[in-house]
Amino acid sequence: MDEDAQLVAADQVEDHPHPREVLTIYGQDAAQARFLDAWSSDRLHHAWLLRGPVGVGKATLSYRIARALIAEPPAGGLFGDPLPADRTLETPQDCAVQARIAAQSEPRLYVLRREWDQDKKPPRLQTQISVDNVRAMRRFLQMSAADGGWRVVIIDTVDEMTVQAANALLKFLEEPPAETLFLLITHSPAGLLPTIRSRCRTLDLKPLAPDALAKALSQAGAELPNGAEIALSELASGSAGKALRLLAGDGLQVYAQLVAMLRGGRGIDRPTMVRLSELCAGRDSADRYALVLDLTKTLLARLARAAVTGPPPAAANGETELIHAVAAHPSQGQAWAETLARISATTRHAMAVNLDPAQCVIDTFLEIDATLGRVRTPAA
Repeated sequence: MDEDAQLVAADQVEDHPHPREVLTIYGQDAAQARFLDAWSSDRLHHAWLLRGPVGVGKATLSYRIARALIAEPPAGGLFGDPLPADRTLETPQDCAVQARIAAQSEPRLYVLRREWDQDKKPPRLQTQISVDNVRAMRRFLQMSAADGGWRVVIIDTVDEMTVQAANALLKFLEEPPAETLFLLITHSPAGLLPTIRSRCRTLDLKPLAPDALAKALSQAGAELPNGAEIALSELASGSAGKALRLLAGDGLQVYAQLVAMLRGGRGIDRPTMVRLSELCAGRDSADRYALVLDLTKTLLARLARAAVTGPPPAAANGETELIHAVAAHPSQGQAWAETLARISATTRHAMAVNLDPAQCVIDTFLEIDATLGRVRTPAA
């Protein structure tokens, strides 16, 4: 076993299957159909940019495409038989390629992502994909597959490349080797080099609807609380990856506490505020601290949006009443948007310089309490 075998990959949610192990994708029929149309009509572009929010299936679809392409016999078939006009992304359960990809031993697949730096003690995950990481791909691209057929490169994610790495990748995209497919995963396509975007066709993946999200979570081995599908979909914004992290951190319960703490717009409940801040204190509470801050900003964003577009499906008991009391008009929405911007800046600074988590949480809630006092209706 490799020294880093127990380390969680940069593109994996801890304690859940890696995207290369997931055989079925839900809620992304349009993206699959677009790719299959190009492949079946022999118009398969050499580079594809898979765009969409974090955790909606971009990596899963990339591995699904890789399995299908690599498993297909070389042009003309092994015995000269014609290839099917209508391809499919499905591969048989006993497919050797599928087994090799799951075992990370497929010679015609190259995955470029942030790796663990084993020279650090303890090992640390690289913060970016470096130019050296990209240059290391050259040997793979220069080799010819012994049996012909497609080779696939998955980059997860191209957003995490340094400028030098992105420029090095651009050279490969400009002069791609024959029968080599590049699958570039991005969460923030606007930040990519225009020259990279211009050399790729796009596959847009959408946030998952509640039913598709529930199926994806079930496939990942997650257990959903009864009746939690709508709330989880709302808080996760249709992202299976984010939903898994919310479930792991009791995010639904934390969000319900945050909503209850605002007491329908009447002001912050001090005992609940103190309890939540204490949960974020201590050396082993970093994940809870990040979760509380993230869900607090989610709540503020939902209040700001609801003031303009109307109440969304409730993600916790009392949320709809809270919206009616403090987020019923665009002017209230502007106040919440401004509060969100201030809190985002101050909490980002607090985490960067390691300020006391409990005090940061209390300061955040007091800022919200001040906004409540300015925006609540007289009846609240």
